[in-house]
This record gives sequence, structure tokens and C-alpha cells, in this order.
Amino acid sequence: MNDRYKSSRIKRFWRTRRGLRAARGSFVAADACQAVVGEAVAPAVVAPPAMTSIATLLTRHIVRDGEIILLTLKPSLWTIFFSTLPAVGLALIIMIGARLWAQHHVHIGVEIGMMLIAGRAAWAVLSWTGKLYLLTDMRIVRIAGVFTPQIHDIPLRKVARTRLTASVRERLWRLGSIEIIPESDHWPWSVWQTIPHPRQIDETIRRTVARAKQGGCHGGRL
Repeated sequence: MNDRYKSSRIKRFWRTRRGLRAARGSFVAADACQAVVGEAVAPAVVAPPAMTSIATLLTRHIVRDGEIILLTLKPSLWTIFFSTLPAVGLALIIMIGARLWAQHHVHIGVEIGMMLIAGRAAWAVLSWTGKLYLLTDMRIVRIAGVFTPQIHDIPLRKVARTRLTASVRERLWRLGSIEIIPESDHWPWSVWQTIPHPRQIDETIRRTVARAKQGGCHGGRL
């Protein structure tokens, strides 16, 4: 009797253990199914990439539906130095004048000169940041402005010609400016000022304008 009783207890133990394993497996499967269904019904929300102010401006206000950007360009960083030079000259005059005629207040002249240079340099940096030149398959776009960006664009088919110019200081640093001249006075001139590789950029603009006027793949929608 004892042997039979022990064997029955062992059988019930293994049956109970197999039942627990089966129940546990069903719970795991159910949880997995719920996870899969949850993913299918409510996918993870991906946060949109952060966009800069220039990118937002281009997307919302400048680039039209179906328009392709062929070239994006900013003025050379040397424009900041060129814009600050007059302030540097004026600051030196103030410092020298304070040294000659107000020796006891030289520090005031130095402070005024340094503040003048810093203010002009800061404004030059802001002005450089707000400038952007775009060449698309439909238009030539110029953006400029510190607090209120101004957008000036000319359709490619309205461009009469371009003219490459360079001042003395631009030639020293192999820079240049491109004047975009429209066919009529209805469209004002546009100037890409102090840009690097001006000859290559000018050639690119001319080829794009010619292709647009011939009704090629670029600019054909005008």
C-alpha cells in the first residue's frame, strides 16, 4: 500500500508540473501575441527631426511643389572681415585721438573703440547668417535680412544674362560677385555677393538658364 501510495503521489506531482508548464507557455504566447498586435495597431511614434530656421523657411515659404534645388550657397566668411574693417579703422582713430588729446582718459577711448568693433562684428555675423543663395530648376533666389528675411527671386526664363565682378579685396582672396540681370525692369537685379569659386558658379548659373530657356529637363515647368 505504501508503494502504491508513493507511486500515485509521484504521478500526480509530474502531472501538476506538466500542467504548470503548459499554462506558463500559454501565458507567454498570449503576451507575445498581445505585443505583436499592439505593435501592429499602435506603432511607435518617431519624433520628427529637428529643422533649422533656414530649412524651415525653405520648406514652407520658398521651395514650391516639385521644385528641385540645384545649388545652395552662402557668402564667404571673409565678408564678416570686410564689413568690420571700417569699424576697426574708426576705432583706431578714436584710440589714437584719446592718446594724443586726452591722455588721462585713454582707457575710455580704448573701451569705446573695442565696443564699436565688437558691435560691428556681431552685426556682420548676423548679416552673414541671414544670407543664402539658391539656384533651383525654376528660379534664382536670394535671401537676405537679419530680423525680417527678404526673399528675392527671378524665374530662369526671365534672366537675360549674368555678369561676374570682383573688387580689389575680392581678387586678393579669389572671391567674386555675380550680378543676375533680368530681361525687363519688372524684375529687379539680384547680386550674389562675395562668393567662393565665382567662375564655376557663374558657369553653372548660365548653363541652367540656357537649359531652362530651351525647355530642357530643368526649368521646363516655367
